[in-house]
Amino acid sequence: MSRYREADLSSLTISSVADRPTKVSVADFAKPLDPGAARAVLEALPDQLAARALRELLARTATAVREGRPVVAMCGGHVVKSGVSPCLVSLLDRGAVTHLAMNGAAAIHDVEIARTGRTSEDVEAHLHQGRFGMVDETGDFMNEAMRTGAERGEGLGECWGRAVEESGAPHRDVCLLAAAWRRRVPATVHVAVGTDTIHHHPRCDGASLGETTLRDFRIFAATLAEARGAVVLNLGSAVLMPEVFLKALSVARNLGADLSGLTTANFDQIQHYRPRLNVVERPTRGAKGGRGFSITGHHEILLPLFSAALLAELGTP
Repeated sequence: MSRYREADLSSLTISSVADRPTKVSVADFAKPLDPGAARAVLEALPDQLAARALRELLARTATAVREGRPVVAMCGGHVVKSGVSPCLVSLLDRGAVTHLAMNGAAAIHDVEIARTGRTSEDVEAHLHQGRFGMVDETGDFMNEAMRTGAERGEGLGECWGRAVEESGAPHRDVCLLAAAWRRRVPATVHVAVGTDTIHHHPRCDGASLGETTLRDFRIFAATLAEARGAVVLNLGSAVLMPEVFLKALSVARNLGADLSGLTTANFDQIQHYRPRLNVVERPTRGAKGGRGFSITGHHEILLPLFSAALLAELGTP
């Protein structure tokens, strides 16, 4: 037993998700853009600077899909909150994303949207009221699925995607984890203990959390073992996913992965230090034919355009 006093999480005052005001509704989510319209927008842009880079990134990604190379989408929480999940689901359905990796915040928003059709609370207001993250249903559902997943030998993303799908959640059609589960696409969730609201839910089991997210790290590293000609897209994670990616890539390289032709890109409103170094620069600098891209802008504009433009490059079936 520790010599230090611990907070008693069983004494927390937990309320219902139905009573919590939220800022994001599934009704606000994007409708996937017509690929032909996206192609017209791209063709209208000048052949300069970021427009040229975006076209090159699309071409390299389409080549990776055609050649059966991995295309990894790493998602931060804001990507789900900005309403672009349907666009990413369209890529999963087309086989244009072959591995979905996300941090815990993205997974929580993804599951809440699937189950209740809304997510994202007012953090500052609820923090000062002692209510931030204090909802029962989300923590109860995700922690129970995590415990069952650990017993079944599943990873964290796998067990949450399966649980959403098997529960018949009303909005599972726009849930990234459920879409990946349906398509048998690896979905991995990478967490740091204490970063997510479900960690202070009384039913959170640290052993199950650690086991399932560590398994997901190994699954991610196994995907990166096929890094030659692969594409890795970091969508809005400023710290956690760039750090996990760098370590998983190091594992893959240690085990013999060929990084030639690796393409990486960071999509965000601001180009932060870790995504720039750990995603765009370091992995591709020493890789023969490697290329890194920084695409700056709002997810709710860029990602619908990119997704539809990629489907246009591939030719929709």
